[in-house]
Parts: sequence; C-alpha cells; structure tokens
Amino acid sequence: MSTHKSFSTETSERYSRALFEVAQEANELEKIENDIKNFASLLNNSLEIKNFIHNPTQSKQNQNNVLKLLAEKLSLSKNLKNFMFLLIEKRRIFFVEKIVDSFLKLCAKKRGEVKASLISSKELSETELENISKELSSSTSSTIKLNYKVDKELIGGLKLQLGSFMIDTSIKNKLNKYKQAMLES
Repeated sequence: MSTHKSFSTETSERYSRALFEVAQEANELEKIENDIKNFASLLNNSLEIKNFIHNPTQSKQNQNNVLKLLAEKLSLSKNLKNFMFLLIEKRRIFFVEKIVDSFLKLCAKKRGEVKASLISSKELSETELENISKELSSSTSSTIKLNYKVDKELIGGLKLQLGSFMIDTSIKNKLNKYKQAMLES
C-alpha cells in the first residue's frame, strides 16, 4: 500500500530537509532550531503576519522587506534568513508553517525524541508526568516528549497516543463501549 502525500506536504518536507542539511553543515542546527521556534511563535501570535505571508498578491519586494525587518528583530541566523529569501523568490513562502513543522520534527528525530499526547481527567503533578515520560521512554528506547492536556469530560482515567498506538483507559470510553455493546445486542 503506497502513501500519497499532497504536493504541499512533499514540497515542505523537501525544503525542510534542505534547511536541516544546511544547518548541520554550518554547525548551526541548535541556533536555527531556536530561531525557527521564535519565528513560529511570532506566526502563531500575529494574525497580521500570518495573513501577510499567506497572501499571494504580495509582491516579492514587500515580502523581502518584511522578512528583513523580522530577521533583524528576531536576530535570525544568516542561513535561515537566506533560506526565507529563497522561499520568497520561489514563491513558496506560504508553505513556511509546514516547513517549520517538518524541520522541528527532523530536529526532534535527530535527538531521538518521540512526541506523545497524554490527556487525563484530572490535573497531574510534574512528578507524575515525569514518571509517565520516563516509563514510556524506557519501554520505547527513545526520549518521549509529552503534550499534556486535561479533559474533564473523560470522567476518570487517561488517553495516551504515541504515533499510531493509542491507549484509552478513560471511563467515558468504557461507557461508550458498553453503550455500543447494548445497542448491538
């Protein structure tokens, strides 16, 4: 079974791999990763900048001028700044969010990190979260980074998703299973 990626996903992954390789060759991977996180934070917090980047009617000159200002304010590395100018020149700047996500995944993969989603019915302490993360890390032989949320609708228990692997011990899930079983009988 083959997986079909969209043009934007495939293009974004290709650009992010290129940036990753340039960052490694220049020995700037950590600096560029931090710069990209700052840039992503700016995008997420500023609807105006996000709209500006996604607007295909903006001229390359306008986009270059705005990028120069942003690069100066965020003190972006020269390689990242040049990469962004390349995206503008090739009219691919609107892919920047997907490129950022893909780049950050490559950096996490290089460090051996795996992201997991944990949702619990009640607030867990830092110690409990650390213990869960350590236990998962030892059983998967990689460093687990937890994305943690509280969902009061679960009633009790928790949900854990690690890649395509899902554990759901919530009472809400158990009640739904009982409901389904009763409907089928």
